[in-house]
Amino acid sequence: MAYSTTLCQDLAKLKLEFSLTFLGTSTSTGVPVIGCKCPVCISGDPLLIRTRSSIYIQTPEFLVLVDSGPDLREQALRENITQVDAVLYTHAHLDHITGFDELRAFCWRRDNPLPLYGSEECLEEIERMFSWAFLSTNTHKGYIKPISIVTVDSFQLGNLRVTPVPVIHGSMPTQGYRFDYPNVPSIAYLPDVKKIPEDSRALIQDIPVFIVDTLHQRQHPSHMNLNEALAAAKQLNADKTYLTHLSHELDPRKMKSELPVNTSFAHDGLKLTFPVDA
Repeated sequence: MAYSTTLCQDLAKLKLEFSLTFLGTSTSTGVPVIGCKCPVCISGDPLLIRTRSSIYIQTPEFLVLVDSGPDLREQALRENITQVDAVLYTHAHLDHITGFDELRAFCWRRDNPLPLYGSEECLEEIERMFSWAFLSTNTHKGYIKPISIVTVDSFQLGNLRVTPVPVIHGSMPTQGYRFDYPNVPSIAYLPDVKKIPEDSRALIQDIPVFIVDTLHQRQHPSHMNLNEALAAAKQLNADKTYLTHLSHELDPRKMKSELPVNTSFAHDGLKLTFPVDA
């Protein structure tokens, strides 16, 4: 069932809902691709207009953003997001971090620094690229005020248990995340992945909801293609699979009928909602 983000936020405050919103579902180019005249790029279909991949999780206690890509401002305005309590980073590729400065809007309403979670390598790269934000001289009220927290093991955000899931994505250190919330189906989010190591596979085996990188149908050195993503879902025995990080080479209008049962192409604005005991 899908609701507006505003309604989800209100329900979350009433301790009735857990929701996950796909803010973006595209690969690094976005869709439409600049200058491209392929059927997907010129379709004008709102479900085929994709911004860079990111999700937003709302629980009664925490509002969590995963990655801050270059389309964050547009995504936040579209979904009426006014609060972020923590940011989780998967890796430091530009399509996942270059909306960093937009996080300032969520710091204006905070008394404490905004926590940024990620691997040591990822956070070091963010601190290198946006070094001014981490300086002790960064005291202006209008600027982003971050604090880096390296993730190794599972950690809690309220009742939300977050488990880093290291994956192989070319040469870039990358991790997805497993999310566990009481009485809500567990979710694994792997937006950039070529291979899931055995140890990481054990963390998400039999996952109820699997969200996975599906670049296109061709082979790619650092992303799963459609066949690889479907094979991973089958191997993990996932109950429900959502395909994300999609390129313009995939046309869900023509391909959705070919997908296995309980497998769907995600799209920007798609919301997964689950009741939470009050």
